[in-house]
Amino acid sequence: MTPAIHVNQLCKRFKGQTLNAVDHISFDIQQGEIFGLLGPNGAGKTTTINMLCGLIHMDSGDININGYHISQLDQIKLQTGFVPQQNALFPKLTAFENLYYFAALYNIKKNQAIERINDLLNYFELHQHATKLTNTFSGGMKRRLNLIAALIHNPKILILDEPTSGVDVQSRSMIINYLKSYASQGNAVLYTSHLLDEAQQLCSYIGIIDHGRMVIQGQPEQLIADLGNSSRLDDLFIHYTGYQVRD
Repeated sequence: MTPAIHVNQLCKRFKGQTLNAVDHISFDIQQGEIFGLLGPNGAGKTTTINMLCGLIHMDSGDININGYHISQLDQIKLQTGFVPQQNALFPKLTAFENLYYFAALYNIKKNQAIERINDLLNYFELHQHATKLTNTFSGGMKRRLNLIAALIHNPKILILDEPTSGVDVQSRSMIINYLKSYASQGNAVLYTSHLLDEAQQLCSYIGIIDHGRMVIQGQPEQLIADLGNSSRLDDLFIHYTGYQVRD
């Protein structure tokens, strides 16, 4: 079976730097899988995601998403939904207006767009706020709305960079439950987070990167068992990345 996401020997070095920000990373994500890309600050997680989304160019390596090469970016955008670290919303538009704008980018017909928007607003308990400006929303509401924007075209793959960072417990639980349901329908998720307890609960597969390199990957339960004397992903993470604080 063709992986939903295939990454092979991916490299990126930024101008003026002597070391690669991403250094020969390889991994596959299968359909129906939630893959957690984990690592300390500055490890290369966001750089990797930005290359997968076509926001920055790779220096070398290979990326295929749902059978399309990264050079076929227009097709890839139809297959994927992206939730960046920073909310990509228009603060002076209402929630509904934001979502209708994103639906228009994918040429979704008006009636279909309205139905899709209403369904997602209802699921994420934002329907009563549909006509409010998004600059009045709480952090949790904005993250939920940003996720809806990524889902508006019904993508087969979700790429999320810290999707639950800084949100309330209720919003976090709602997002996590949705991602589990989404993956159970045969869709693929690539997810980064610093919340390792959440990643252990959510991810069927993880990869830990540090200094731009993939240091280990596999099923979290098996990796933790192989470590011995622990049942926590935190201990596995520290074992491979060390105790040094990263800025």
